Amino acid sequence: GNDGKYIDRSILNRYVMLKKIGWALLITLIAIQFIRPAKNQTTEPQPHAIQTKFEVPENVSSILKKACYDCHSNNSQYPWYSNIQPVYWWLNDHIEEGKGHLNFDEYTNKRLRYQYHKMEEVIEQVKEGEMPLNSYTWTHTDARLTSEEKAALTGWAQEVMDTLKANHPIDSLIRKKK
Repeated sequence: GNDGKYIDRSILNRYVMLKKIGWALLITLIAIQFIRPAKNQTTEPQPHAIQTKFEVPENVSSILKKACYDCHSNNSQYPWYSNIQPVYWWLNDHIEEGKGHLNFDEYTNKRLRYQYHKMEEVIEQVKEGEMPLNSYTWTHTDARLTSEEKAALTGWAQEVMDTLKANHPIDSLIRKKK
């Protein structure tokens, strides 16, 4: 008797609740499509870019463009799926974090010690395969560096360090060990 009606009503109530939740999620998903931070893109010249003070050979420039600049410059190239929220927020967070660690477009605007140390980090992270990030190379397969590209990039970073050492006192580049 009543047990059947109670079960049916319970199932109906769950269905109605799930339908309301589904609609709320759909409306939220649609609404967040209109909330976007500014894109990390510029056509302006970058007066503090690394190439304004250090030679960047063409082969290294092409490696930087395909494997580094999306997260480490002021000009990211966005994939088609960045037009979908919350994917854009996630990508934007990665870009902001990457630029916080190293921004090649602001490089010469930093202290000499910073510039020197960042090239040490480039060498270390590229050699250890920490950069570019796996999450980046999954979708940007051309950013997977060959051993020749790694050698070119780390060799160039060493040249930047050597140029800094040749032009500045060592104590302006590294902290003395205590």
